[in-house]
Amino acid sequence: MEIQQPEEFSLRWSDWYYWHELIKDARRGGIKIPNKKPGVYEVKLETSEERLTIGRASDLRMRIRQGLLKGKAPHSSGDRIRESEDLSKVVVRWAETARPAAVEEGLHMRYIEKHGRLPKYTQHT
Repeated sequence: MEIQQPEEFSLRWSDWYYWHELIKDARRGGIKIPNKKPGVYEVKLETSEERLTIGRASDLRMRIRQGLLKGKAPHSSGDRIRESEDLSKVVVRWAETARPAAVEEGLHMRYIEKHGRLPKYTQHT
């Protein structure tokens, strides 16, 4: 498999937040996830640098909260993470970008260069 150099890009990542902090509605003490903003997100175990998934979203709040965390919208990685991982140790972060598909692909390429594979629950780029 030939790996092309990823396009250069710069992201302003949020802090890492625990799964249980993000599942709560922001109006009830949860963390505010950007609404109707495109971007990318990463999920990992708190003690690991390896990612469980790297994904993109046309609406970060909808994709992360409703799909990944709650399973109210389709999200294959979210289903598998909820079934297989200790959610008390899972953390999530995101970054807004106008080009989520291109940035996701670049993040996947960088990850493959470093780890020789895609993240555990990411099926394709």
